[in-house]
Amino acid sequence: MINPICKLFNIKFPIIQAGMVWCSGWKLASAVSNAGGLGIIGAGSMYPEVLRTHIQKCKLATDKPFAVNVPLLYPNIKEIINIVIEERVKIVFTSAGNPSTWTTTLKEKGITVVHVIANTKFALKAQEAGVDAVVAEGFEAGGHNGREETTTLCLIPMIKDAVKIPVIAAGGIASGRAMLACFALGANAVQIGSAFAVAEESSAHPLFKQKILSSAEGDTKLAMKKLVPVRLLKNEFAEAVTLAEAQGADQEKLIQLLGKARAKLGMFEGDMQNGELEIGQVAAMLKEIKPAKQILDDIWEEFLFIKKNLSEYDFDT
Repeated sequence: MINPICKLFNIKFPIIQAGMVWCSGWKLASAVSNAGGLGIIGAGSMYPEVLRTHIQKCKLATDKPFAVNVPLLYPNIKEIINIVIEERVKIVFTSAGNPSTWTTTLKEKGITVVHVIANTKFALKAQEAGVDAVVAEGFEAGGHNGREETTTLCLIPMIKDAVKIPVIAAGGIASGRAMLACFALGANAVQIGSAFAVAEESSAHPLFKQKILSSAEGDTKLAMKKLVPVRLLKNEFAEAVTLAEAQGADQEKLIQLLGKARAKLGMFEGDMQNGELEIGQVAAMLKEIKPAKQILDDIWEEFLFIKKNLSEYDFDT
């Protein structure tokens, strides 16, 4: 049976690299695409012309399909959309906003559109807007997160039952075992962030990569719920946010504390105490830096191995 996501994107494996701020530039996206998955350039941390450069370099580095992730709340959203169209990007993942705003425009240009959601309500809105698939992202995921705090295990079957379009699972997935579990829940593919954040080709700062690899269970937390919930590693900045929230800080106070370029400071520039270090709970399972191709191959091989073993297991004994 042909996998609907592989057919939709024209890729070999139903494995998608998440579009992560400060981690997923053209080097990572092209490496994942060349390995048979779908690489994504994360536009959320890029000025418009920087994004254009990354798209052009990605085209030179791979002849395979790749995508661009576009946060719809981006201040230069119109310019970003125009660049995506001008550069003839074939696949766009939208997030953090209303999909009905730009989906029609993109699809009229022949672009495949996928929207990231964290609950059934917005999955249905995305389907109504005409997207080709949705990414159902559970509470375990790094970065911006759903307010409902629904875990991947609960979210995927609910979304699968609610929509008729393909569902891509995200949140807490970094192994073939987790991938197979998501397929059992009804997912047609998986989107993986944290595991690729520590890839050799990731643009994350080396200190951030090492911080991820040394993290343990409980080292991430969901913060800034009064703004947009975000999962990050605990450090001095995260503790300052926790203290401010405990003291009843309003949105204005939290915005002031967040300041400008806080994620860039940590994830890209390497300030492990004062920066915002966005990563998922699955960080505690990551132990080494590997090429993107090896990460993808390891996940796929484990997926097939566990799948074969389960099919041969005698449940009657």
